[in-house]
Amino acid sequence: MVRRVAVVGAGAGGLASVKCCLDEGLEPTCFESSEDIGGVWRYTDSTDTRRITVYRSVISNTSKEMSCFSDFPFPEDFPNYLSHSLILEYLRMYARHFDLLRHIRFQTTVLSVRKRPDFSASGQWEVVTETLGVRESHVFDAVMVCTGHYQEPYLPLASFPGIESFKGQYLHSWEYRDVQAFRGKRVLVLGIGNTGGDLSVELSRVAAKVFLSTRSHTWVMSRVSDHGFPLDMVGTTRFNSLLDWLLPSALTRRIRFRKFNSRFNHTIYGLASSKSSKFKLIINEELPFCLLSGTVVLKPNVKEFTESSAVFEDGTTEGNIDVVLFATGYNFSFPFLEESVRGTIHDNRSLYKCIFPPQLEQPTLAIIGLIQLTGSIMVGSEMQARWVTGVFAGWNKLPPPSRMMAEVLKRKPAVKRNPSERENLKMSFISYVDEIAACAGVKPGVLRLLLTDPQLGLAIFFGPCSPYQYRLEGRGSWSGARAAILTQWQRALRPLRTRRLPDSSSSSWGWGWVLLLALPAALTAAWLCKHPQPGWRP
Repeated sequence: MVRRVAVVGAGAGGLASVKCCLDEGLEPTCFESSEDIGGVWRYTDSTDTRRITVYRSVISNTSKEMSCFSDFPFPEDFPNYLSHSLILEYLRMYARHFDLLRHIRFQTTVLSVRKRPDFSASGQWEVVTETLGVRESHVFDAVMVCTGHYQEPYLPLASFPGIESFKGQYLHSWEYRDVQAFRGKRVLVLGIGNTGGDLSVELSRVAAKVFLSTRSHTWVMSRVSDHGFPLDMVGTTRFNSLLDWLLPSALTRRIRFRKFNSRFNHTIYGLASSKSSKFKLIINEELPFCLLSGTVVLKPNVKEFTESSAVFEDGTTEGNIDVVLFATGYNFSFPFLEESVRGTIHDNRSLYKCIFPPQLEQPTLAIIGLIQLTGSIMVGSEMQARWVTGVFAGWNKLPPPSRMMAEVLKRKPAVKRNPSERENLKMSFISYVDEIAACAGVKPGVLRLLLTDPQLGLAIFFGPCSPYQYRLEGRGSWSGARAAILTQWQRALRPLRTRRLPDSSSSSWGWGWVLLLALPAALTAAWLCKHPQPGWRP
C-alpha cells in the first residue's frame, strides 16, 4: 500500500502532484533544489546557478482559461495571456489555497533515487537528498519526478563547422534575459521555435540587424484569433477535434494551411510551403511585420562559420556577425535515477502513456510533465498527477508490465535526439488529456450531457475544451466545475472591459441552439467525407 510519496521539483507539475497526493490521502514530501516554488516561471536575472528560467519579456502561449488547474481558475481580472510574474503569482495562490508549502523542503537536492532490495515485492525507493551540505536517506513508497523537459540546454556545436574559430560571442537562449547586451549589434538567431521567434522580434528593436536561421517549414499563428478572441479558446474544441478525426488528413491539412495563409502568405515570406508534410507551428504576432519591415531577415540553415561571418546553405554569406544566439531547445535528463531506470527513458514515448516506465516490477515511479502538447503542459501535467495518485492509492489499475511494454513498442517512433525534431512529435491536447482522463475515470460524458444538460453539453462540445470539464464527474469532482465552464467567456472578456461601449451581439445561448440543430448535418457530412458512399461526391 503506497502511503509516502516523494515529489521531485516544486514547479507547476510538482505543486499539482503534491495537491493530488493530498486529495488521495497520501503523504507527499516535495524536494525543491532552489529556495522557492515556480520552476521555470520564477524569473531571475542571474545565470550563475544554471537554473533554467524564462526570459524577462516572455508571455504565455496558452490563455488563462485553457492553462489553469482544473479546480482553481485564474483570477477574473488577470489578462488572457500572462507574464511570468502573473503565472508565478497564480502558483503562489494555488499553493496557499491548498496549503501545499508545508509539504515542500526547499534548498534540497535529490542526489539519487534507487530501488530498495525488496523492490519487486514492496515497490519502495531509497531517496538520498542534500540540504545545505547535509545528506539524508529516506524510504518512500512511490516517487513522482516533476522536473519537466527544460533541463539541459541543447547546444549542437558539432552541427556548425567553424564555430570554434568564430571570434564573436555565442550563447544559448537560456542565458538570455533582456536586450541590453545586444544593443547596436548584428545578431544571428539559430532556430525558429517559439523562443527563436520571440527573441528575434525583441532583439530587432535594439540590434543593428537580426538574422533568423531555420531549416524547418514553420507556420506562424497569432494568439489573437477571429473577432479578437484567444486562439486556443476558439480552436481547441471537441467539435474541431471530432472533425479532425473524421475528415481525411489531406483535407484537414489543406484547410489548416489555407487558414494560416489567410493572414499572410508563408511561402512568399520564406517560412513554409503547403507542399511540405513536415512542419512546425509557432505563436508570434510580430514576426511577420519584422520580416516585412526588414528588421528581421530570414535565412536558411547555416553551412559553416568563419571568424566573423556565417555561410548559409544557399551559398549566401552574412558578415560582421557579433553574436550567435542558439535557440535550439533543451534536452531532459534524470541524473538522480539509477541507471537501470534512467537508461530506458529515451523520450516520453519510452513510457507507458508518457508517464510510467513499463519495465518496472511495481508501478511506483511516475514521470510528470515530460510531454509536448498542442495545448497547456500545465493542464496535461495535472491530469497525469490525478491518474498517477489514483494508481498509487489503489483506485486506478495498470495493466501488467508485458502489456504496457507491448503498447509502448507499438506506439514508439524513432528516437529524436534533436529538440527541434521532437517538437514535431507534439500530441493533440484533447486526445492525450482525454486518454489519461479516461484512465482516471474522469473523462466527461459529452453525449450524455447533451441529452441531460443541453446548455452544459453544448458548451463542452462546441466551446473551449477547458480544464474544468475534467472535474464534472468521477473522483475529485468539483462542485464549481459547471459554473466555471458556463462563465469562462465572461472571465476571458472581463479584463477587456476597461472601457464599456454599447454591445449589440445576440445571446450565446441562442447561437447554441443553432449549433445543436446543425450538429447532425455536420457530423453526417464529416462521416461521408471519411467514408464516401457509391455515387456520392463531397
